[in-house]
Amino acid sequence: MRIALYQPDIPQNAGTILRLCACLSVEAHIIEPAGFPVSDRHFRRAGMDYLDQVTIIRHDSWSKFEQWRSGSAARLVLFSTRGSKPYLDLRYGADDILLFGRESAGVPDEVVAAADERVVIPIKPGLRSLNVAMAVAMALGEALRQTNRRP
Repeated sequence: MRIALYQPDIPQNAGTILRLCACLSVEAHIIEPAGFPVSDRHFRRAGMDYLDQVTIIRHDSWSKFEQWRSGSAARLVLFSTRGSKPYLDLRYGADDILLFGRESAGVPDEVVAAADERVVIPIKPGLRSLNVAMAVAMALGEALRQTNRRP
């Protein structure tokens, strides 16, 4: 199981997600450009001393990420407000990559098209979205539960 963040732009969210990945022994991928440097104090503060405990793989661009992914048989599962299937209805696999978009803009159409699955976390009508760190925690918890994976 892997988490991928597409061009994250809020350092506190990215730091929190990486801390979650460290605690659950899940590899994290950051698809650049990020909206902040890894030296950002908000990013470091949210990640605390856990950032040294997580495997972080940075990809210079979407095309570099896709090039890396083509070498693996991993399924790409995009979490999006434009998803077509509720995330609880998906059967997760141990090698899945759970992809989350930018907090400010989601992902472009080419990323949506590249995803093997497009899922949504249903929320109350009239509200826009969950905080991305909360969405990652919900999604990863369900995926790990289904695959019986423990840290």
